[in-house]
Amino acid sequence: MSGGAKLSLGPVLFNWKPEAWRDFYLRIADEAAVDTVYLGEVVCSKRQPFFDPFVPQVIERLTAAGKEVVLSSLALVMSGKEREAARALAAVEGFMTEANDLSFAAALNGRPFAVGPFVNVYNEGTLAYLARLGARRVCLPVEAPASTIAVLAAQGLAEIEVQVFGRLPLAMSARCYHARSRNLAKDGCQYVCADDPDGMPVDTMDGKPFLTVNGTQTMSYRYHNLLGELEALRRAGVGRFRLWPQSCDMVAVAALFRAVVEGRTDAEEANRLLAELTPEAEFANGYIYGREGHLLVDGEALAV
Repeated sequence: MSGGAKLSLGPVLFNWKPEAWRDFYLRIADEAAVDTVYLGEVVCSKRQPFFDPFVPQVIERLTAAGKEVVLSSLALVMSGKEREAARALAAVEGFMTEANDLSFAAALNGRPFAVGPFVNVYNEGTLAYLARLGARRVCLPVEAPASTIAVLAAQGLAEIEVQVFGRLPLAMSARCYHARSRNLAKDGCQYVCADDPDGMPVDTMDGKPFLTVNGTQTMSYRYHNLLGELEALRRAGVGRFRLWPQSCDMVAVAALFRAVVEGRTDAEEANRLLAELTPEAEFANGYIYGREGHLLVDGEALAV
């Protein structure tokens, strides 16, 4: 089934300890079966200074390992300082950049770029507009069902990437939920989001986990898992699949997805092994079937 299908690793969305962040990427460089690694702070610009000292080493190791490095922009640009950082990132040469905010795409002045899942691309018109701006790759939003994905892939305007593993990014806010949960102000947050390397679960009134908080970001509680849908998506024209980093063994996770993409392991066996790798995770795939995102649809053919 491979047919040129590629695996990508999205940027780390959580506030990991800087040394852990560095070591994670160095291991990805040496061992992970992924083609592309997205790198950069997407959620909160206050975190970036902690990782900056390690970025050159990480980029050097990833490129030496033959992996494509894409530099990701912030998803919500609000301050003058963040606008300056976005302009500086847009001026970087030698690497493709990923626009997670339309203002960043405008700053690229026609240079080729990737579009991240924080930009809403739901129809052919939006895809064509971004392609005219210079978009060469588009990672579609989490809500896109298979029918929409197939239509966009058929346009041939940009490489289509689909999110296939990990807690899904759902929304961004100017407010920091993590700080509020500790009765702290955003400006004095004490970086408490670092206490939750996979995000902080949020329960419903009756005590059922429903969402996950990651600083200013709202994420799904369940892990998105499209191992069983890879083949159908590939037939629909999807050429790239994105894994979101979690604190589990992402090298082993990537190996499972690679084995299914290449037809060396069937999805049923891969799902069994993935459950062993992530015993704390509950899985979902509802969005791809046009259903509620938290559902796990089993035994239903994907309509593409």
